[in-house]
Amino acid sequence: MKSLELIVERIILSSRWILVAFYLGLALSLAVYAISFAYKFSKVAINVFTYDEGEMILAMLGLIDAALVASLIVMVMISGYENFVSRFDESEADVSFIGKLDSGSLKIKVASSIVAISSIHLLQVFLNSDQFTDSKIMWLTAMHLAFVVSAVMLGFLEQLMKKAKDSSKI
Repeated sequence: MKSLELIVERIILSSRWILVAFYLGLALSLAVYAISFAYKFSKVAINVFTYDEGEMILAMLGLIDAALVASLIVMVMISGYENFVSRFDESEADVSFIGKLDSGSLKIKVASSIVAISSIHLLQVFLNSDQFTDSKIMWLTAMHLAFVVSAVMLGFLEQLMKKAKDSSKI
């Protein structure tokens, strides 16, 4: 029976390597998104003298939004790999910039990134409010507030978990 238990444990531990396919897929999606970003940037660069101030602000917000999404992809790829698959060999790769995120911190950073992306999208909607119905703007605002509340709750729960962990060490 003990040998069966060892086999099951090895299979379960080895299955974490399946996640590598997801992280490689995210890396490929980041490359595709970089092409999309380059296209957006070239449109802005070509129209730099024809856009009025409002159009330029919207274009810049679109580029900032793309950068935040790309950063979110990188954060999930690197932190997910480090937390769930394997540690990076620090002698071969300089990964000190990651900050060693645990899964709780990663959730908060992802939620914060989603709130930032949602904020930029909502700002774009407000700047183009004549193209949206009041009902659509209300629903987009409600969704944004749901993201904000979720991020705040995740942060609050993480603080409670840290306090509980700290008090158990004493």
